Amino acid sequence: MKNTTGILLAGVLSCVMAGAAPDILIEDFEKADYGAWQVEGTAFGPGPAEGTLPDQMRVEGFRGKRLVNSYFGGDSTVGSLTSPPFKVERPYINFLIGGGGHGISTSVALLYGGEPVRVSSGPNTEPGGREQLKWTHWEVSEFMDKEVQIQMNDQQTGTWGHINADHFVQSDQPYVSEKTRAIEVRQRYLNLPVKNGAPKKWIRLLQGGEILREFEMELAPAEPDFWVFLDLAPFAGKTLTLWTDEIEHDNKGFEAIEQSDTIRGSETMYREQYRPQFHFSSKRGWNNDPNGLVYYKGEYHLFYQHNPYGWNWGNMTWGHAVSKDLVHWEELGDAIHPDALGTIFSGSAVVDEQNTAGFQQGEEKTLVAAYTYAGDTNHWSEGQKFTQAIAYSNDRGRTWTKYDGNPVLGHIVGGNRDPKVIWHEPSKHWVMVLFLDEHRMGIFTSTDLKTWEQQSELESFFECPELFQLSLDGNTGDMKWILYGASGDYFIGAFDGKTYTPDGNALPFNYGNCFYASQTFSNIPGEDGRRIQIAWGSAGHADMPFNQMMNFPVELTLKTTGEGPRLFAWPVREIESLYRNTQSYTPFELPGISHSFECGGNGLLDIMVVFENSDAVEFGLTVCGITVSYHPEAGELRCKDKAAPLAPEEGKIQMRLLVDRLSVEIFANKGRVYMPMKHVQENADGGLEVFAKGGKAVIAGLTVNELASAWETDK
Repeated sequence: MKNTTGILLAGVLSCVMAGAAPDILIEDFEKADYGAWQVEGTAFGPGPAEGTLPDQMRVEGFRGKRLVNSYFGGDSTVGSLTSPPFKVERPYINFLIGGGGHGISTSVALLYGGEPVRVSSGPNTEPGGREQLKWTHWEVSEFMDKEVQIQMNDQQTGTWGHINADHFVQSDQPYVSEKTRAIEVRQRYLNLPVKNGAPKKWIRLLQGGEILREFEMELAPAEPDFWVFLDLAPFAGKTLTLWTDEIEHDNKGFEAIEQSDTIRGSETMYREQYRPQFHFSSKRGWNNDPNGLVYYKGEYHLFYQHNPYGWNWGNMTWGHAVSKDLVHWEELGDAIHPDALGTIFSGSAVVDEQNTAGFQQGEEKTLVAAYTYAGDTNHWSEGQKFTQAIAYSNDRGRTWTKYDGNPVLGHIVGGNRDPKVIWHEPSKHWVMVLFLDEHRMGIFTSTDLKTWEQQSELESFFECPELFQLSLDGNTGDMKWILYGASGDYFIGAFDGKTYTPDGNALPFNYGNCFYASQTFSNIPGEDGRRIQIAWGSAGHADMPFNQMMNFPVELTLKTTGEGPRLFAWPVREIESLYRNTQSYTPFELPGISHSFECGGNGLLDIMVVFENSDAVEFGLTVCGITVSYHPEAGELRCKDKAAPLAPEEGKIQMRLLVDRLSVEIFANKGRVYMPMKHVQENADGGLEVFAKGGKAVIAGLTVNELASAWETDK
């Protein structure tokens, strides 16, 4: 954070603004050519660019329709662009800049007497980055009434060998400066306005010099797309400081931030047009990986990767929700927040039944979360690397304390991350499976969750590991260990507490386009013994104040098939609590035409259908605008561009569909195939159509369950 002198200066400038002289436009580059500006070389092209050039990442943040963009011909071209002389008449020159950060080689310079006296460059030097222009300024009062020139230089080839610039203005003030506001915490929430696509701003909530929260957000300069919120409950009664830097002088978003006892937009929350109604989604912001799935005293805890402050990925924090039945969820708010070691990436949670870590106080068992600190992913953690850490709760997960000895496992290699921790009873120690890099997993052990020792390494999967036991065909005398990664592909094998040994090659688990980074619940009681999985359902809609969701919980079983043991997935039985109207149909024959059925108007359905094929070349069903079909000759179940191998069982193909606002989850032959598909539901009352083409098929069974919204009594 900048020093207090800068804060005071910003305040003084804002006061002076009342009598400021009008700005003087130097150049906005809205004409088709450069006019009197002198061009040398080929990098700057024949005139200002109309945005993004061929083979360039999307260029954002410029004003109007055109800008200076020296990517003309790619990063191999070089050149310069120089303005005619002009007189300095204001103390500041403001302009937008982006592109390469190679010093004078990719720069915008102020020339006095032909020599550079001010130089600015873009932010990017390494592969990746963003083609985002941001405001900067020069303080030029020492050149008042003197003639100067502006020169743009591109003398760099290779990665980020170009410069972008736009809208040069003389002014009595910087166009961007830091701002602060005092916040006396008297209400529950701080509501913040978001505009998708607006320039991102760093915002901090401070108590004295201590950073309590830091995040980056697309702060709405005027009318927002939606509002997000920061829970002020932990700071009740305190006087805090809200701070931001690089805020434009005409941006009204910072002053629009408000305290309230309600969340802006809460009157329509969970009733939005594209809100999933029985799949979990966060109240506001982005979510991805499920984290820390753990069961304790009648509650299923779902933690998840959360950006509380925007529609896109960022500010990774652990969100938190609980459920008593895996269907109705109560969002408790964010549990683990970024700090000086990094943002909070994925991980897992356990119940420390034997108090091995020594954290327990009182009667409640301690919940311990293991997570990755993603160093160098915010301003607060610059220079840090990826490490592993723990936090604990002694009040059933309501509040969390980070272990003061963090990190418990230092940096090993690259972006090592996503610790999955389990208790291995035969060895009487904790086991951590950690993604290292490429497709390597490391296995570590500990007796106290604080000190870890690497035991082995396995060539396997990419990120988000999971390790658990399942009985084969329900026989507890024949237990197998399952190891999988983010895609869901899995090994079946053996594990001795230190080393995992696969029985064969990796096997596919999901066949859809709406599944990633799944995790299973730990600590589900033995008398139930279910292995329940939740995956990130990568589906969203740009018009919503939330983005992405969780797939519906499924129970995993391991069953013998003609190809060997395979994982099966089936929706948890608790979905039946949402059944509102059930229609069952007696068997009937399908000729080469379709049959349509009414199935309610809310578009929330659990459909089960069994086909017996005679000679049809294709048969299936269409519901709410999506078609699922079986192709006997190919032996494939198909939906959109996805296909799964599937053989009939006793001449029958069974399908089950869970239909929600943003997805359709498909299960076939009692869970042998799992195909979750993203699908935006535009027509909730489109009805159900079953069909057979090129011959006949028989509907041996059809049941349509209309579902209530899981949020009807939990807004």
